[in-house]
Amino acid sequence: MAGHSQFKNIMYRKGAQDKKRSALFAKLSREITVAAKTGLPDPNANTRLKAAVDNARAQNMPKDNIERAIKKSLGGDAEHYDEVRYEGFGPGGVSLIVDSLTDNRNRTAGDVRSIFQKCGGNLGASGSVSHGFDRVGEIIYPATVAGADAVFEAALDAGASDVESDDDEHIIYCEADALNAVREGLAAKLGAPKSGKLIWKPQTKITIGDVEEAKQLMKLLDALDDNDDVQNVYGNYDVPDDIAAKLGV
Repeated sequence: MAGHSQFKNIMYRKGAQDKKRSALFAKLSREITVAAKTGLPDPNANTRLKAAVDNARAQNMPKDNIERAIKKSLGGDAEHYDEVRYEGFGPGGVSLIVDSLTDNRNRTAGDVRSIFQKCGGNLGASGSVSHGFDRVGEIIYPATVAGADAVFEAALDAGASDVESDDDEHIIYCEADALNAVREGLAAKLGAPKSGKLIWKPQTKITIGDVEEAKQLMKLLDALDDNDDVQNVYGNYDVPDDIAAKLGV
């Protein structure tokens, strides 16, 4: 997914809007709570929690919010969320993976199915598209942190498997089980990253060369992003610069 500025504009443009900050914090809080319940409520002893907390800090989430999210994982009356993954197809035949955290599976399944149907896609069965993706770690730094060569050398020393750099960002990929080790190795040389998490990386991409299909795809992505239960959406699409320009993204 990384390495294409127009693609990142589609995926991340909402995150930069102030009106979306509260929704973003809510999703980050939910991930922290779930991560804390998978092990000890201590980031130093729970690698998933550490990643969740680091990502929250990178988004300038207040310390009090982070501490409250961790505390929610404690006690018998703690909120319970199920991790549910949906797979489907969007406009242009693109494959999409939707990761969610929900306290009501039926509600979320119905909402996600409805979003796909209303936006020119269709929800598939479990495993229908995930075979075309790899589960990997993704660590992102702003382009200003260092030049591409320096970041490549740091990534190589830290044990990363691939690096993609453009005018906006450096995206470093690594094996899923090496995420925290690679992140710490990079942080020692480059400082804290903008984000670091496990993602679904497409093995190949489909180019969306039709403006109307691109509009429909963006509509679908936006609707999924707006759903409170949806944490992340991954796809195997690439929007060329000329199409992105026509859409104003």
